[in-house]
Amino acid sequence: MPVTIEQLREDPSIFLLLERIQKEMREEANKRQHFYETIQETDKVEFINGEIIFQSPAKNKHFTAVLNLAKLLDTYVVIHNLGKIASEKCLISLTRNDYEPDICFFSNEKAQHFTPDQMQFPAPDLVVEVLSPSTKNYDYSIKMRDYAAHQIPEYWIIYPDQEHIEQYLLTANDTYELHIKAETGIVKSTTIKGLELPIRAIFDQQENLAFLKTLVK
Repeated sequence: MPVTIEQLREDPSIFLLLERIQKEMREEANKRQHFYETIQETDKVEFINGEIIFQSPAKNKHFTAVLNLAKLLDTYVVIHNLGKIASEKCLISLTRNDYEPDICFFSNEKAQHFTPDQMQFPAPDLVVEVLSPSTKNYDYSIKMRDYAAHQIPEYWIIYPDQEHIEQYLLTANDTYELHIKAETGIVKSTTIKGLELPIRAIFDQQENLAFLKTLVK
C-alpha cells in the first residue's frame, strides 16, 4: 500500500528520506537525459522508473492486431478531422517515464501544436497497448497507474492470443475502471467522438476490411 502524506508527516526521518529521494531523482534525471541523447528512431525502447527497457520483436498476431486497429482508427479520425493517431514509434514523455504505446490518439487541441520533426509527445487522450508476455506486468501496473495519474481518459488493452479487448475509463479519483471486456460486439470510444468499433475487426482481416469500407464509402 502506498505511503500517504499524513504518514510521512509523522515520520521523524522525513527530511533524511527527502534528501535520499532528491539524490536518486537527480541521478535518474541524468540517466534519462542520456536515454534521450542515445536512442535511435529504429529502437523500440522505453524509460521506466530509471531503467531503459528494450522491447523484443513482436509476434505476427501482435503486429497484425496493431496494424488492423491503427488502420481503422486513423481512417476514422482523418475522415472526421478529430486529431491524430500515432502507432508504435511515438515516444510519450510523462513527468517521470517515457513510453512507446502501440497506438495512441491525440485530440486536435493537442495535435495542432505538433511539429514535423517532433520526437517527444505529451500525454495522449487514448492509449492502446497490445499485450505480450514481456510487457504484461508493465501494462497492468506502472503504465496503468502512470496513464491514470496523467489523466489519460481512456485506456485499451488488447489480447491478441485470446482475441479480446479490455476498455478502461478514467474515474473521478484518477484511477481506471474496467468498462468492458469482450471478444465480440462493439467498443464505443469516449474520447474519439462517435467511434463505434466492431471488436472482431481488430483480429479478423475480413471484418477489418468490411468495417473499413463503411468508413470510406
